[in-house]
Amino acid sequence: MDLLNTLVDKGLRRELPTREEALAVLATSDDDLLDVVAAAGRVRRQWFGRRVKLNYLVNLKSGLCPEDCSYCSQRLGSTAGILKYTWLKPDEASQAAAAGLAGGAKRVCLVASGRGPTDRDVDRVSDTIKAIKEQNEEVEVCACLGLLSDGQAERLREAGADAYNHNLNTSESTYGEITTTHTYADRVDTVRKAHAAGLSACSGLIAGMGESDEDLVDVVFSLRELDPDSVPVNFLIPFEGTPLAKEWNLTPQRCLRILAMVRFVCPDVEVRIAGGREVHLRTMQPLALHLANSIFLGDYLTSEGQAGKADLEMIADAGFEVEGADQVTLPEHRAAGGGCGSQESACGSGEGGGVCGSAPVAQTEPGEVRSDLVAVRRRGAGTDLAPNA
Repeated sequence: MDLLNTLVDKGLRRELPTREEALAVLATSDDDLLDVVAAAGRVRRQWFGRRVKLNYLVNLKSGLCPEDCSYCSQRLGSTAGILKYTWLKPDEASQAAAAGLAGGAKRVCLVASGRGPTDRDVDRVSDTIKAIKEQNEEVEVCACLGLLSDGQAERLREAGADAYNHNLNTSESTYGEITTTHTYADRVDTVRKAHAAGLSACSGLIAGMGESDEDLVDVVFSLRELDPDSVPVNFLIPFEGTPLAKEWNLTPQRCLRILAMVRFVCPDVEVRIAGGREVHLRTMQPLALHLANSIFLGDYLTSEGQAGKADLEMIADAGFEVEGADQVTLPEHRAAGGGCGSQESACGSGEGGGVCGSAPVAQTEPGEVRSDLVAVRRRGAGTDLAPNA
């Protein structure tokens, strides 16, 4: 169709689509879905070949967050039965990271619940970054600690951090309906602080919170303007015990259309499928690899993910390859700091997204709580059990 030909041409030239074109992708029919995936796949292959980057989450501090983000199992007032623990010691975090690296992960994402780090927290995380890099010199480390104060991004960079994640999550116009304890502008400010400090900015969204197509396009266009190197796309996990527990608005087909739209708007950016891929994409996960060039390996922050071995088998069976530590993720023009040309996120954590790959695939009616589809993490960081990687 003419729309897809136009979008492919623009993506290959790194040109921004119009808002109308982005909305049209989300409005395509299921009959056209494979054509949409194939078109966006051409853009993905132009800039990233058939490589898939693996990322691994380490939850440094779980639960008891004072913020009221409606999607989050760690939020103020959440009754979700998640793990709760205070800061992991640097050696504990390093051991947790080692499991993901052994499974093939190239980047470790260090995440901590809370509004933002104190200076003492930055010291803790700095020690953890150094401990990880002492054992694995080539590993990329991304921190995700909430809102940053002046000077904190610089200190993380000096400690060896390569990137900082802070997601916009949803559009500016609807942000106040999701969170009231901080603002959309606060989030934008933190992404800009990370960028200014020389950290690779990582910022994305959460789909499935009841937003409109216009909201999705708004937030992705805002991300393009912010110019992060990576854009994690989370799909809401409606944890029982959170305000959005009954928001089951996604189908595998809609998830694929959202990923395709993100790829067309951010053609040369690392697009990462983050929390929720197992429960919402389900058996369609391999198709999503034609759109995104990055995934999380194993478990998420507060919920279990597909077995790490299954992730690796899925990548191989779909005809893709795991990106090696010696390979540069971003296209040369971006790796050199050139941005996306025409102007941009648990590291896409999804604040606890992700579920077990063995979950049933029954359709869920809007407003229905499906606690059987969400497996709370009971292994790995903060426990005595081996992690999933």
